Amino acid sequence: MRVRVQWGRNPGMAFSGFEKGQVRFFRQLAVKQDRDWFKAHKTEYEALAERPMKDLIDDVYRAVEKQYKGFALRPPKLFRIYRDVRFSKDKSPFKTGSSAVIGLQGSEEEGPPAALYVHLGTRDYAGAGHWHLPPGKIARYRKLVADEKTGRELQKRLDALARRGFKVESWEALKRVPPGFPPDHPRADLLKRKGVGISFPKIPPSVRFSPKLASWLAARSAEAAPLITWLEKHL
Repeated sequence: MRVRVQWGRNPGMAFSGFEKGQVRFFRQLAVKQDRDWFKAHKTEYEALAERPMKDLIDDVYRAVEKQYKGFALRPPKLFRIYRDVRFSKDKSPFKTGSSAVIGLQGSEEEGPPAALYVHLGTRDYAGAGHWHLPPGKIARYRKLVADEKTGRELQKRLDALARRGFKVESWEALKRVPPGFPPDHPRADLLKRKGVGISFPKIPPSVRFSPKLASWLAARSAEAAPLITWLEKHL
């Protein structure tokens, strides 16, 4: 179970960029992984990571909302710094980055996609889409991929994004093409996937610690949104 911090932000605040000390803080936390150390440095975490991330995702939200016309978005959510270690062999109590998501409305059973997910810390990541489809949508997804018309259209859209530096990802994938489909299917890789997540290109160093990061993420979201909305309409 992923726990998220409820959204809240001072009106009138705008994203002004992350300090480079944000990465240094998370590198220290990765080594320490100590609750007492974190408690003593919590105000530093809030200033370097939590508040800037809230400002960033709030600024980007306004742009993303326009990109998903006809779809209702959830308010932006900031994930907590504490790891859920109940079912993990790694008992490290803290994450080594701050992350937030803007999701489409829908129940967990419906598995709504992320319009934007961003993680910034010892490693950086941004993307959108369905990294893990719920069981009820997997059959529809495979039918979509296998169909000659919709399958070609999906591949065309993915190829266009790939040429711009985006990558297709999923949390799970079968080793073989699922039963009922030819092993040599031209879209075998997509048939084996249990989701269609899209990772954005690497964040340029010139914008990583700049206020321009908000507009860079919004621009990448604008490129990915037509694919995500197309998938939602078909699933």
